[in-house]
Amino acid sequence: MSDFVQSLRLWLAPQRIRDEGDTPDYRFSLANERTFLAWIRTALALVGGGFAVDQFLPDLRWGVRVGLALALLAAGVLCALRAVNHWVRCERAMRLGEDLPVSRFPALLSLAVAVVALAMVVLVVFGWAGR
Repeated sequence: MSDFVQSLRLWLAPQRIRDEGDTPDYRFSLANERTFLAWIRTALALVGGGFAVDQFLPDLRWGVRVGLALALLAAGVLCALRAVNHWVRCERAMRLGEDLPVSRFPALLSLAVAVVALAMVVLVVFGWAGR
């Protein structure tokens, strides 16, 4: 069974993680949970930003407004999914005494948010495209 399918199953049945390896120091598990919650807060902020762009910038050209809103909403969805995947992978690695997993996701998310922020800066400096 692939690692992805195994991780996906653990999303919905996290108690099965206890079947593997040894119980880590609870402080590490709690730190992993705090990291998960930070990712969820980031996801909620991105979703909120997507709705804010759509609702509070009615003068913005429709395609630009919807594109920016969808980019933020998609980043929020990906961030929420990545949060649970990262939590499971880290918890499993700690139980098995392995190195914690690394990911390109934080860099990709940062780049996506930077692109949307840059687009918003251009719109603020040079005016709304819909006027």
